[in-house]
Amino acid sequence: MLYSMTGFGKAVTEFPGKKITVEIKSLNSKQIDIAARVPSSLRAQELEMRNHIAALLERGKVDMTVYVENVAGDASVKLNAAALKAYKDDVEATAKAIGIPVPQDWYNVLMRFPDVMKSETPAEADDKEIEGVLDALRRAAVQLMDYRRAEGEKLEVFFKERIERLRELLALVPQFEEERVAKIRLRMEEGLAKIHGVDYDKSRLEQELFFYIEKLDVNEEKQRLAQHLTYFMETMEGPKGQGKKLGFISQEMGREINTLGSKSNHAAMQKLVVQMKDVLEQIKEQVLNVM
Repeated sequence: MLYSMTGFGKAVTEFPGKKITVEIKSLNSKQIDIAARVPSSLRAQELEMRNHIAALLERGKVDMTVYVENVAGDASVKLNAAALKAYKDDVEATAKAIGIPVPQDWYNVLMRFPDVMKSETPAEADDKEIEGVLDALRRAAVQLMDYRRAEGEKLEVFFKERIERLRELLALVPQFEEERVAKIRLRMEEGLAKIHGVDYDKSRLEQELFFYIEKLDVNEEKQRLAQHLTYFMETMEGPKGQGKKLGFISQEMGREINTLGSKSNHAAMQKLVVQMKDVLEQIKEQVLNVM
């Protein structure tokens, strides 16, 4: 089964006086990359939260945000009167020293200074708050994985359609091979016929022609490409976390398709190869989203 690396999860935990909200969203990335925003009262639990997310999500660029709201009715943040008074005294002294008027709107000026607000929230969260945060985190992570699985199912449909299209295009290659050999022989014979006054050994020509055509044989490339297509489908049915493996398989598919193109020496076959490359690029783009 496939899981996408794109997802979103949100969970809320409420208990008397507090409301905790955890939001987690993820995008594609080669490794696990977690950006966390948590209140200062929960800094001690940040590592535990990161480890839980990393173990469950495995890969992706993850943005985790934890909000803790005080809903008890008493304000958890208040104006810092001491700091405001100190700033006001300093502004008045500076204005007098350089001969400029003091501000007319003191609040507008003073509120721009740092530390004019002070939090009444405890420096560290209590056990009840910590358990509430971890519970919300677990539920948000599960919701995100459910989202990833739903997106993964869409990717499975997408890949199956593209792999089937590549099989259809590959099945069209044999019809051009006999014609391709005949045209190669004809071009060589026409080229020799243009060289007047020169006799050549026809049996040697047949031998050289055989070696030349053998170098342009594409049976191995067709077989390997067919095997890669089957392996891609089998890998999709495996456990989660197959994104890197599917990426490697698609690279091998690209090598076989490129070799088919370089050996084709036939306009119709080259058109098939171009179509194969187009389908493969679509696969490669979406493989980047697979976990």
